[in-house]
Amino acid sequence: MSDDPVLAQFTQLRPRLFGVAYRMLASRSEADDVLQDAWLRWHAQDKSVLDSAEAWLVTVVTRLCIDRLRQLQQERQHYVGHWLPEPLVGLADPAPEIDLFGAARLAPSPETLLEQQSDVSFAYLLLLERLKPEERAAFLLREVFDNDYPDIAAILQKSEASCRQLVHRARERLARLEADGIARPSVRAASSPVTRETHALLLEKFMQAVQSGQREAMLGLLAEDARLIGDGGGKVASFPHPLAGGERISWLYYANVRRFAQRIVYRAAWINGSPGLLRYVDGALESAQVLESDGLRIHAIYVVRNPDKLAAIAQQNAAP
Repeated sequence: MSDDPVLAQFTQLRPRLFGVAYRMLASRSEADDVLQDAWLRWHAQDKSVLDSAEAWLVTVVTRLCIDRLRQLQQERQHYVGHWLPEPLVGLADPAPEIDLFGAARLAPSPETLLEQQSDVSFAYLLLLERLKPEERAAFLLREVFDNDYPDIAAILQKSEASCRQLVHRARERLARLEADGIARPSVRAASSPVTRETHALLLEKFMQAVQSGQREAMLGLLAEDARLIGDGGGKVASFPHPLAGGERISWLYYANVRRFAQRIVYRAAWINGSPGLLRYVDGALESAQVLESDGLRIHAIYVVRNPDKLAAIAQQNAAP
Protein backbone atom coordinates (compact mmCIF):
# COMPACT_ATOMS: atom_id res chain seq x y z
CA MET A 1 0.00 0.00 0.00
CA SER A 2 1.32 3.45 -0.89
CA ASP A 3 2.34 5.83 1.92
CA ASP A 4 0.70 8.62 -0.09
CA PRO A 5 -2.95 8.73 1.11
CA VAL A 6 -4.06 10.61 -2.02
CA LEU A 7 -2.59 7.93 -4.29
CA ALA A 8 -3.81 5.13 -2.02
CA GLN A 9 -7.41 6.34 -2.17
CA PHE A 10 -7.30 6.66 -5.96
CA THR A 11 -5.74 3.19 -6.28
CA GLN A 12 -8.46 1.70 -4.08
CA LEU A 13 -11.17 3.19 -6.33
CA ARG A 14 -9.39 2.41 -9.59
CA PRO A 15 -11.20 -0.89 -10.33
CA ARG A 16 -14.60 0.86 -10.24
CA LEU A 17 -13.31 3.84 -12.24
CA PHE A 18 -11.74 1.60 -14.85
CA GLY A 19 -14.97 -0.39 -15.06
CA VAL A 20 -16.93 2.77 -15.84
CA ALA A 21 -14.40 4.02 -18.39
CA TYR A 22 -13.97 0.73 -20.23
CA ARG A 23 -17.70 0.09 -20.55
CA MET A 24 -18.15 3.63 -21.83
CA LEU A 25 -15.30 3.60 -24.34
CA ALA A 26 -14.75 -0.12 -25.11
CA SER A 27 -11.04 0.57 -25.22
CA ARG A 28 -8.48 -0.24 -22.58
CA SER A 29 -6.02 2.40 -23.83
CA GLU A 30 -8.71 5.10 -23.93
CA ALA A 31 -9.90 4.10 -20.44
CA ASP A 32 -6.34 4.35 -19.14
CA ASP A 33 -6.01 7.82 -20.67
CA VAL A 34 -9.24 8.94 -18.97
CA LEU A 35 -8.05 7.59 -15.63
CA GLN A 36 -4.75 9.42 -16.03
CA ASP A 37 -6.64 12.66 -16.63
CA ALA A 38 -8.89 11.92 -13.65
CA TRP A 39 -5.84 11.28 -11.47
CA LEU A 40 -4.35 14.65 -12.36
CA ARG A 41 -7.63 16.37 -11.45
CA TRP A 42 -7.90 14.34 -8.25
CA HIS A 43 -4.35 15.21 -7.25
CA ALA A 44 -5.07 18.93 -7.66
CA GLN A 45 -8.49 18.82 -5.98
CA ASP A 46 -9.05 20.19 -2.46
CA LYS A 47 -10.21 17.00 -0.72
CA SER A 48 -11.58 18.85 2.30
CA VAL A 49 -14.57 20.17 0.34
CA LEU A 50 -15.66 16.73 -0.90
CA ASP A 51 -18.45 14.75 0.73
CA SER A 52 -17.44 11.56 -1.11
CA ALA A 53 -14.20 10.85 -2.97
CA GLU A 54 -15.84 8.00 -4.86
CA ALA A 55 -18.80 10.09 -6.03
CA TRP A 56 -16.46 12.89 -7.13
CA LEU A 57 -14.17 10.56 -9.08
CA VAL A 58 -17.01 8.61 -10.72
CA THR A 59 -18.53 11.93 -11.80
CA VAL A 60 -15.24 13.16 -13.27
CA VAL A 61 -14.56 9.88 -15.09
CA THR A 62 -18.09 9.67 -16.47
CA ARG A 63 -18.04 13.23 -17.81
CA LEU A 64 -14.59 12.74 -19.34
CA CYS A 65 -15.86 9.56 -21.00
CA ILE A 66 -18.92 11.29 -22.43
CA ASP A 67 -16.73 13.96 -24.03
CA ARG A 68 -14.24 11.41 -25.33
CA LEU A 69 -16.96 9.09 -26.62
CA ARG A 70 -18.44 11.87 -28.73
CA GLN A 71 -15.07 12.21 -30.45
CA LEU A 72 -14.56 8.47 -30.77
CA GLN A 73 -17.96 7.86 -32.33
CA GLN A 74 -17.12 10.41 -35.01
CA GLU A 75 -13.76 8.76 -35.62
CA ARG A 76 -15.26 5.26 -35.72
CA GLN A 77 -17.60 6.30 -38.54
CA HIS A 78 -14.48 6.49 -40.71
CA TYR A 79 -12.84 3.35 -39.33
CA VAL A 80 -11.48 1.06 -42.04
CA GLY A 81 -13.38 -2.23 -41.97
CA HIS A 82 -15.18 -3.56 -38.92
CA TRP A 83 -14.56 -1.86 -35.60
CA LEU A 84 -14.29 -4.17 -32.58
CA PRO A 85 -13.59 -3.33 -28.93
CA GLU A 86 -10.05 -3.40 -27.59
CA PRO A 87 -9.82 -6.76 -25.80
CA LEU A 88 -9.28 -7.35 -22.12
CA VAL A 89 -7.27 -10.53 -21.68
CA GLY A 90 -6.75 -12.63 -18.59
CA LEU A 91 -4.92 -15.94 -18.39
CA ALA A 92 -5.77 -16.88 -14.81
CA ASP A 93 -7.77 -20.12 -14.91
CA PRO A 94 -10.92 -19.92 -12.72
CA ALA A 95 -11.30 -23.71 -12.91
CA PRO A 96 -8.07 -25.30 -11.56
CA GLU A 97 -9.23 -28.80 -12.46
CA ILE A 98 -9.09 -27.87 -16.14
CA ASP A 99 -5.45 -27.75 -17.22
CA LEU A 100 -6.03 -25.20 -19.95
CA PHE A 101 -3.66 -22.37 -19.23
CA GLY A 102 -0.53 -24.19 -18.15
CA ALA A 103 1.46 -22.52 -15.41
CA ALA A 104 0.55 -18.95 -16.36
CA ARG A 105 -0.96 -17.06 -13.42
CA LEU A 106 -1.48 -13.30 -13.34
CA ALA A 107 -1.98 -11.21 -10.23
CA PRO A 108 -5.53 -9.80 -10.23
CA SER A 109 -5.79 -6.26 -11.59
CA PRO A 110 -8.75 -4.04 -12.48
CA GLU A 111 -8.42 -5.24 -16.06
CA THR A 112 -8.21 -8.97 -15.31
CA LEU A 113 -11.07 -8.72 -12.83
CA LEU A 114 -13.20 -6.79 -15.30
CA GLU A 115 -12.62 -9.24 -18.16
CA GLN A 116 -14.51 -11.88 -16.19
CA GLN A 117 -17.74 -9.87 -16.27
CA SER A 118 -20.41 -10.81 -18.81
CA ASP A 119 -21.41 -7.17 -19.28
CA VAL A 120 -18.13 -6.43 -21.07
CA SER A 121 -18.61 -9.12 -23.70
CA PHE A 122 -17.97 -8.09 -27.29
CA ALA A 123 -21.63 -8.63 -28.16
CA TYR A 124 -22.75 -6.37 -25.30
CA LEU A 125 -20.22 -3.64 -26.05
CA LEU A 126 -21.17 -3.64 -29.72
CA LEU A 127 -24.79 -3.08 -28.71
CA LEU A 128 -23.78 -0.22 -26.43
CA GLU A 129 -22.02 1.43 -29.38
CA ARG A 130 -25.48 2.15 -30.82
CA LEU A 131 -26.35 4.40 -27.87
CA LYS A 132 -25.66 8.11 -27.66
CA PRO A 133 -22.97 9.04 -25.10
CA GLU A 134 -25.34 10.36 -22.42
CA GLU A 135 -27.76 7.46 -22.97
CA ARG A 136 -24.89 5.04 -22.56
CA ALA A 137 -23.68 6.72 -19.39
CA ALA A 138 -27.13 6.83 -17.79
CA PHE A 139 -27.89 3.23 -18.79
CA LEU A 140 -24.59 1.88 -17.42
CA LEU A 141 -24.80 3.85 -14.19
CA ARG A 142 -28.32 2.52 -13.59
CA GLU A 143 -28.24 -1.01 -15.01
CA VAL A 144 -24.64 -2.06 -14.34
CA PHE A 145 -23.56 0.03 -11.36
CA ASP A 146 -27.01 0.26 -9.74
CA ASN A 147 -26.86 3.99 -9.03
CA ASP A 148 -30.00 5.72 -7.85
CA TYR A 149 -31.50 8.35 -10.11
CA PRO A 150 -30.58 11.28 -7.81
CA ASP A 151 -26.94 10.17 -8.07
CA ILE A 152 -27.16 9.78 -11.85
CA ALA A 153 -28.73 13.23 -12.11
CA ALA A 154 -25.86 14.73 -10.10
CA ILE A 155 -23.24 12.97 -12.24
CA LEU A 156 -24.81 13.98 -15.55
CA GLN A 157 -25.97 17.39 -14.32
CA LYS A 158 -29.52 16.72 -15.48
CA SER A 159 -32.89 16.39 -13.78
CA GLU A 160 -33.98 13.02 -12.44
CA ALA A 161 -36.80 12.98 -15.00
CA SER A 162 -34.32 13.51 -17.84
CA CYS A 163 -32.12 10.70 -16.54
CA ARG A 164 -35.08 8.32 -16.31
CA GLN A 165 -35.92 9.20 -19.91
CA LEU A 166 -32.33 8.54 -21.01
CA VAL A 167 -32.36 5.10 -19.40
CA HIS A 168 -35.81 4.35 -20.84
CA ARG A 169 -34.69 5.29 -24.36
CA ALA A 170 -31.54 3.21 -24.00
CA ARG A 171 -33.51 0.15 -22.90
CA GLU A 172 -35.91 0.56 -25.82
CA ARG A 173 -33.10 1.02 -28.33
CA LEU A 174 -31.25 -2.07 -27.10
CA ALA A 175 -34.46 -4.12 -27.14
CA ARG A 176 -35.10 -3.10 -30.76
CA LEU A 177 -31.55 -4.01 -31.75
CA GLU A 178 -31.94 -7.44 -30.19
CA ALA A 179 -35.33 -7.92 -31.88
CA ASP A 180 -33.76 -6.95 -35.22
CA GLY A 181 -31.10 -9.61 -34.78
CA ILE A 182 -28.17 -7.31 -33.99
CA ALA A 183 -27.61 -9.43 -30.90
CA ARG A 184 -27.58 -13.04 -31.99
CA PRO A 185 -29.56 -15.49 -29.81
CA SER A 186 -26.37 -17.34 -28.92
CA VAL A 187 -24.88 -14.32 -27.19
CA ARG A 188 -27.94 -13.14 -25.30
CA ALA A 189 -28.49 -14.02 -21.68
CA ALA A 190 -29.36 -17.71 -21.52
CA SER A 191 -32.11 -19.14 -19.33
CA SER A 192 -29.53 -21.67 -18.10
CA PRO A 193 -26.19 -19.82 -17.99
CA VAL A 194 -23.23 -21.80 -19.30
CA THR A 195 -20.53 -22.38 -16.71
CA ARG A 196 -16.96 -21.25 -17.29
CA GLU A 197 -15.90 -24.88 -16.97
CA THR A 198 -18.14 -25.80 -19.93
CA HIS A 199 -16.78 -22.88 -21.94
CA ALA A 200 -13.23 -23.91 -21.05
CA LEU A 201 -13.76 -27.49 -22.24
CA LEU A 202 -15.20 -26.28 -25.54
CA LEU A 203 -12.29 -23.87 -25.97
CA GLU A 204 -9.77 -26.63 -25.26
CA LYS A 205 -11.31 -28.83 -27.95
CA PHE A 206 -11.40 -26.00 -30.49
CA MET A 207 -7.83 -24.94 -29.74
CA GLN A 208 -6.58 -28.48 -30.26
CA ALA A 209 -8.50 -28.74 -33.54
CA VAL A 210 -7.24 -25.45 -35.02
CA GLN A 211 -3.69 -26.04 -33.82
CA SER A 212 -3.51 -29.44 -35.50
CA GLY A 213 -5.64 -28.60 -38.55
CA GLN A 214 -8.40 -31.14 -37.82
CA ARG A 215 -11.05 -29.58 -40.01
CA GLU A 216 -13.80 -32.08 -39.25
CA ALA A 217 -13.29 -31.54 -35.53
CA MET A 218 -13.51 -27.77 -36.05
CA LEU A 219 -16.67 -28.18 -38.09
CA GLY A 220 -18.27 -30.20 -35.31
CA LEU A 221 -17.68 -27.36 -32.85
CA LEU A 222 -18.90 -24.55 -35.11
CA ALA A 223 -22.58 -23.72 -35.54
CA GLU A 224 -23.82 -24.03 -39.10
CA ASP A 225 -24.60 -20.29 -39.19
CA ALA A 226 -21.47 -19.19 -37.32
CA ARG A 227 -19.90 -15.85 -38.27
CA LEU A 228 -16.33 -14.61 -38.12
CA ILE A 229 -15.80 -10.84 -37.90
CA GLY A 230 -12.32 -9.38 -38.25
CA ASP A 231 -10.84 -6.02 -37.26
CA GLY A 232 -7.60 -4.99 -38.94
CA GLY A 233 -8.16 -1.26 -38.61
CA GLY A 234 -6.80 -0.71 -42.11
CA LYS A 235 -3.33 -1.57 -40.80
CA VAL A 236 -3.29 -5.31 -41.49
CA ALA A 237 -5.38 -7.48 -43.79
CA SER A 238 -8.83 -8.47 -42.58
CA PHE A 239 -12.18 -9.48 -44.01
CA PRO A 240 -14.21 -6.51 -45.30
CA HIS A 241 -17.41 -8.49 -44.61
CA PRO A 242 -18.26 -11.12 -42.00
CA LEU A 243 -17.30 -14.64 -43.00
CA ALA A 244 -20.54 -16.62 -42.75
CA GLY A 245 -20.96 -20.33 -42.11
CA GLY A 246 -19.13 -22.92 -40.06
CA GLU A 247 -17.95 -24.64 -43.24
CA ARG A 248 -16.15 -21.54 -44.56
CA ILE A 249 -14.67 -20.72 -41.14
CA SER A 250 -13.29 -24.24 -40.73
CA TRP A 251 -11.61 -24.01 -44.15
CA LEU A 252 -10.04 -20.70 -43.14
CA TYR A 253 -8.42 -22.20 -40.04
CA TYR A 254 -7.38 -25.25 -42.00
CA ALA A 255 -5.76 -23.06 -44.67
CA ASN A 256 -3.81 -21.20 -41.98
CA VAL A 257 -2.38 -24.45 -40.68
CA ARG A 258 -1.44 -25.52 -44.21
CA ARG A 259 0.19 -22.15 -44.90
CA PHE A 260 2.03 -21.50 -41.65
CA ALA A 261 2.37 -25.02 -40.20
CA GLN A 262 4.46 -24.92 -37.00
CA ARG A 263 4.89 -21.14 -37.21
CA ILE A 264 1.44 -20.75 -35.60
CA VAL A 265 0.94 -21.25 -31.87
CA TYR A 266 -2.35 -20.73 -30.03
CA ARG A 267 -2.73 -19.80 -26.38
CA ALA A 268 -6.00 -20.11 -24.49
CA ALA A 269 -7.33 -17.06 -22.66
CA TRP A 270 -10.40 -15.44 -21.20
CA ILE A 271 -11.19 -12.38 -23.29
CA ASN A 272 -13.92 -10.01 -22.13
CA GLY A 273 -15.59 -12.73 -20.12
CA SER A 274 -15.62 -15.20 -23.02
CA PRO A 275 -13.29 -18.04 -23.99
CA GLY A 276 -10.72 -16.93 -26.51
CA LEU A 277 -7.46 -17.59 -28.27
CA LEU A 278 -4.28 -15.61 -28.65
CA ARG A 279 -2.64 -16.55 -31.95
CA TYR A 280 1.10 -16.10 -32.37
CA VAL A 281 2.91 -16.30 -35.72
CA ASP A 282 6.69 -16.62 -35.54
CA GLY A 283 6.51 -15.73 -31.85
CA ALA A 284 4.64 -12.44 -32.37
CA LEU A 285 1.04 -11.88 -31.31
CA GLU A 286 -1.00 -11.80 -34.53
CA SER A 287 -4.58 -11.74 -33.21
CA ALA A 288 -6.87 -12.02 -30.21
CA GLN A 289 -9.91 -14.16 -30.98
CA VAL A 290 -13.11 -14.10 -28.93
CA LEU A 291 -15.42 -17.12 -29.15
CA GLU A 292 -19.11 -16.60 -28.40
CA SER A 293 -20.84 -19.90 -27.74
CA ASP A 294 -23.84 -21.51 -26.10
CA GLY A 295 -21.60 -24.12 -24.51
CA LEU A 296 -22.22 -26.62 -27.31
CA ARG A 297 -21.34 -24.77 -30.50
CA ILE A 298 -19.40 -21.63 -31.38
CA HIS A 299 -21.74 -19.09 -32.97
CA ALA A 300 -19.47 -16.09 -33.44
CA ILE A 301 -15.73 -15.44 -33.59
CA TYR A 302 -14.38 -11.90 -33.25
CA VAL A 303 -10.81 -11.62 -34.53
CA VAL A 304 -8.92 -8.48 -33.46
CA ARG A 305 -5.83 -7.99 -35.64
CA ASN A 306 -5.39 -4.22 -35.39
CA PRO A 307 -1.86 -3.98 -33.92
CA ASP A 308 -2.79 -0.88 -31.91
CA LYS A 309 -5.34 -2.97 -30.00
CA LEU A 310 -2.88 -5.83 -29.46
CA ALA A 311 0.08 -3.81 -28.14
CA ALA A 312 -0.82 -3.99 -24.44
CA ILE A 313 -1.76 -7.68 -24.71
CA ALA A 314 1.55 -8.52 -26.40
CA GLN A 315 3.50 -6.80 -23.63
CA GLN A 316 1.77 -8.84 -20.93
CA ASN A 317 1.47 -12.19 -22.68
CA ALA A 318 4.59 -13.57 -24.35
CA ALA A 319 4.33 -16.43 -26.81
CA PRO A 320 4.07 -19.83 -25.07
